[in-house]
Amino acid sequence: MDAIAEAAATNKMTVYRHFPSKDVLVAEYLRKLAQEADAHWDEIAKQCAGDPQMEIRIWLAQIAECVTSDGERGCALANAAVELPEKGHPARVVIEEFKKGHRLRLVKLFGDAQLRDPEGLADEVFLLIEGARMNIQSLGVEGPASRLVRMIEALVDSRRQ
Repeated sequence: MDAIAEAAATNKMTVYRHFPSKDVLVAEYLRKLAQEADAHWDEIAKQCAGDPQMEIRIWLAQIAECVTSDGERGCALANAAVELPEKGHPARVVIEEFKKGHRLRLVKLFGDAQLRDPEGLADEVFLLIEGARMNIQSLGVEGPASRLVRMIEALVDSRRQ
């Protein structure tokens, strides 16, 4: 907490006044990241206004950009989940809510696009993304994660009616 207070140009008492514990501070940080990601999703949906096929294309372009970035360090929320195994941790609640919401957004998007088995497809795509973002950390952007978008496109194409 000393380092956090110093970086915020304040004192520990002020930090603790806003965040009664480190766990609450971590949860709030992750909540902010989740809100930013949700806002990004909302912007794509707004931009595509009722065209789920276009929304999928734009979303895939964003995924492609993410997995080809040299600075990619995986999903901060997934990384935090690995470090915080206690189910009751305040940050776990944030992580689990965000991940469930992300999956549900995929289900809705694939359903709106009239793809077969949107729930199954969402699960497959979700797992591919999570795995690719972790894989980049060990094998880099040239590793198997470089094929993520092609894999998702193939899955989506296989579910067209």
